[in-house]
Amino acid sequence: MKRRDFIKTAAFAGALAGGTAAAFPAPAIAKGLRKWNMTTTWPKNFPGLGTGAAKIAEFITKASDGRLTVEVYGAGELVPAFDAIDAVGNGSVEMGHGASYYWKGKTPAAQFISSIPFGLVAQEQNAWIYYGGGQALCDEVYATMGCKFFSGGNSGTQMGGWYNREINSIADYKGLKLRMPGLGGEVARAAGATVVNIPGGELLTSMQSGTIDALEWVGPYNDLAFGFHKAAKYYYYPGWHEPNAILDCFVNLKAFGELPADLQEIVTIACQAATVNMTSEMAARSGSALARLRGEFKVDVRPFPREVLKELKTLSRKVINDIAAGDALSQKILASLEKFQKEQMDYTDIAERAMLDARAL
Repeated sequence: MKRRDFIKTAAFAGALAGGTAAAFPAPAIAKGLRKWNMTTTWPKNFPGLGTGAAKIAEFITKASDGRLTVEVYGAGELVPAFDAIDAVGNGSVEMGHGASYYWKGKTPAAQFISSIPFGLVAQEQNAWIYYGGGQALCDEVYATMGCKFFSGGNSGTQMGGWYNREINSIADYKGLKLRMPGLGGEVARAAGATVVNIPGGELLTSMQSGTIDALEWVGPYNDLAFGFHKAAKYYYYPGWHEPNAILDCFVNLKAFGELPADLQEIVTIACQAATVNMTSEMAARSGSALARLRGEFKVDVRPFPREVLKELKTLSRKVINDIAAGDALSQKILASLEKFQKEQMDYTDIAERAMLDARAL
């Protein structure tokens, strides 16, 4: 099988096969062999997120027949989690894996890429990136940070989070110490919460110590692995703040530009395959994880009241528009996302929504 055919077949099958990266002596560069480092914002090999980054590295190594190997480092091993974008942008590290809203301090538009409260679900977000003009807009944002953007995974629709206080009305957000990044966090702040951003590896201890009253992470699969059920009373849904969550794989612009065309294509397809793979893994694992949380650990899983969701949605519109108004690139991305969502809603209503309603009969 030709290498190009192998790459395409593997990508669409989601076959992120394993491979061991070897360290190269300097003369290897002259033979066209390259070794990259990837820094992530996750604990190394953490289910779904950390392993998603590792699968990108493994795919690149195997598909390139060892011409480009990537070694993955967990949060803090090379640089602190939230310094990853700087390390890649300045060329200290060639590649990174995280979430776009972590970089809003570098460029406000980044937070609009990850997810928008009450916005696109995973299938729609992927469609926007690959066929709705999203890739070019994301590249424009990341170029300001010295990086090339790729979608490197998607969590699917998330849970609403773990709370040690009941949420019966919007007033219950007042004074709530909440870990919630991105635009969802800004909406919660507007509702009266005290919002903080804490790396994933510190969340459980922060909850147990009372540093925070509530947190959101991902969904049952990842949340069970972190053990949040040991520290929180209530597990709320739906994840209004993140109806999907794109994870970013970002590459130093100079390093990517120096790759020959076929290696650039391998990196591109590795990230596309990882996006499909992660969404599939999250869906496959979360059902059984939720059953364990409910059955074995007796977690109180409950919906946000409809009136709370309605008020949060109204508040979201104002907060999102206010944030975008101060930055031209944010306005550009928001306009594109809103246009795409409007175009998709009619079809989504008579396709996925109608089918789910019919299935529930």
